[in-house]
Amino acid sequence: MPKITIDGKELEFKQGQTIIEAAKQGGIDIPHFCWHSSLSVSGNCRICLVEVEKLPKLVIACSTLAADGMVVQTASQKTLDARNAVMEFILINHPLDCPICDEAGECKLQDYAYEHSVGESRFVEEKNHKDKRVQLGPRIMFDGERCISCSRCIRFSDEIAGKNQLTFVKRGDRVTITTFPGESFDNNYTLNTVDICPVGALTSADFRFKSRVWEMSATDSVCVGCSRGCNTEVWVRDNKIQRLTPRHNEAVNSHWMCDYGRLNTFKFVNDETRVDGPSIRREGQLIKVSWDEALNLAHDRLREFKTSEIAFIGSAFATAEDNYLFARLAKHMGVHNIDFARHIAHGDFDNLLLLEDKTPNSLGAELAGIKPEHGGLSFDEIMEAVKIKKIKALYILEDDLAGLGEEYAAALGKLDLLIVHAVNYNKTTDYADVVLPSAAFAEKNGIFVNFAGTAQRLKPATTTLETDRALDGMSMSRWDVFGTKFDRWANGSRYDARPSWRIVSMLSQKFGLKLKFQMAEEVFRSLSEHNKHFEGLDYDNIGRKGALVKNISLPVPEKIK
Repeated sequence: MPKITIDGKELEFKQGQTIIEAAKQGGIDIPHFCWHSSLSVSGNCRICLVEVEKLPKLVIACSTLAADGMVVQTASQKTLDARNAVMEFILINHPLDCPICDEAGECKLQDYAYEHSVGESRFVEEKNHKDKRVQLGPRIMFDGERCISCSRCIRFSDEIAGKNQLTFVKRGDRVTITTFPGESFDNNYTLNTVDICPVGALTSADFRFKSRVWEMSATDSVCVGCSRGCNTEVWVRDNKIQRLTPRHNEAVNSHWMCDYGRLNTFKFVNDETRVDGPSIRREGQLIKVSWDEALNLAHDRLREFKTSEIAFIGSAFATAEDNYLFARLAKHMGVHNIDFARHIAHGDFDNLLLLEDKTPNSLGAELAGIKPEHGGLSFDEIMEAVKIKKIKALYILEDDLAGLGEEYAAALGKLDLLIVHAVNYNKTTDYADVVLPSAAFAEKNGIFVNFAGTAQRLKPATTTLETDRALDGMSMSRWDVFGTKFDRWANGSRYDARPSWRIVSMLSQKFGLKLKFQMAEEVFRSLSEHNKHFEGLDYDNIGRKGALVKNISLPVPEKIK
C-alpha cells in the first residue's frame, strides 16, 4: 500500500483517500468544520490547512489527495499561524453567545477557539447582525449569526436525505441559509443537521433550552421505532430522558437516524400513563397490589383453564431475553398457542433508514422461540379463537393488541382472563385482569435483533425502583455493573417496574419451573447455550456495534448513503 508521512508518523493509506482521511485513519486529528466523512467535499472553511513538503503554499487537507511519499506537517509554525488567522476570521461576526447557546459543551467552534486561536480579536467594529430564531422547518430553529457557512446542512439535505430544500443566499459577510421559495425544511431527517452542524446555528425545537450537555449522562442504546435498530445514545437528566441522538455504526445506520425515531420513541418512558406498580381488577377497577398478590392471582387463574384454552402472545417490543423465558414458561405449562403480533405499516418506509416493520425485535422474538409449535395456533388464529371463546385466557407480553383496532379490542372483551405486561396503561390494560409493570427499553439490559439479523445491546439509562434499591447498596464505582453510571441527581425513579424476563421468572417458580436468573446477562447466556441462532454470542462480543446471529438466511442490506 502507498505510504504518507504525517507529523513524522508513516501511515499506509488507500489510493484515493485525502490527507484528512489518511490522518484520521492513523489516529491524527486535523481540525475541520465543513468536512464530514459521509458528505461530499466542500473545502470552504479552510481550518484544515496543512503544510506539504515541496509545495509552495498551504493546502486544505479535506480535498487534497494523499500521494505516496508525501510528507505533511499539521503543526508547523506556518500551519499554526494560518489556522489562527482562519479562526480569527470566522469569529469576526460570531455573536459569542456561548452562555445561552444549546451547542455549548459540544461545539467544534468553541473547542477550536480554545485549541487553535490566539484568544483575542483585532476586529473592533460593530458585528454584522442576521436573523435569529428562524423556523426553518417544523423541528428546526436557525440562528443566522452563529452560522459559519460550512454548508454541511445543505449537502446533507441534498445528498443524504434526497430533499434539496436548503441553499445559501446573499454574498460575503451577509451570506445566510434559507429554504428554497415555497419550501419548508420538513423531511424526516432534518434533525441530523443539528448533529452535524459544528456550531449552534441549527437547534432542535423539541430539545431547545432543556439541558446543557454536561448536565446529562449518555448511554448507548438502540432506537425502538422500527426494525432498522438505529444505534443511539440516550441522554438523561434527573432520571428523565431529554433527547436521543444517533451513534455511528456504518453497518446499521451510519451517522444518521430519522426524526420520527428521535421524537416519538422515548417520551412514553416518563409519561404520566406509566404503570407504576402491579394491579389486579376488582369490581371493574384496577387496584394496586403487591407483586406477590398479583403473581399469585395470575398463577391461580391460569390453572383454572385447560392448556388448549390458553394462548401466550410474545412481543416484538420486548427483548430476546424476555421472549426466551416467556416461551420457556409456555413450553413448561404445555401451552402451544404462542405467537406475537406483527406491526407492519405498509408503504411507510423510505430509501434511507425507515422500514415498514415498526418494532425493534420481531426477528429476535421469533428466533427466541415465540412461534407456534406442535400444532399450536398462529397470532391471527389465536385472535379468531378468542372471538369464538375457544381461547379463554390470554397472557400478553408488552404489546397493545386493542390498539391495533376495534376488532381486536372487541375480542379481548370476550376473554375470561387477560394478563398483561405493560410499560404504560393503554387500550389493552383497560381489559386486563392482571397488569404487571414492565421496565421500558431505557431501563433494562437486553438484546434486540434487527431486520438484517444483527443482535444489538440495550443498556439501562434510567432507573426503576428496583434498580434504585440495588444501587443504594453499591458504591459509585460499581454502578457500571448495570451498564452505565446513572444520573441520580433527582430522587430516582417512581416506577415500580421490572424487566419482563424477571417477572416471567418469578411467575415460573410458582408453576414449578425454577428459573434462578439474577441478571439479564445470565438469561442471554442460557439462550446462547440452548438456541442455535445465538450460539457463541454474549454481551461482550456483541459489544457496541452488534454481532450477526447464526443459521439464518437474510438479504444483505444496501449500503447506507
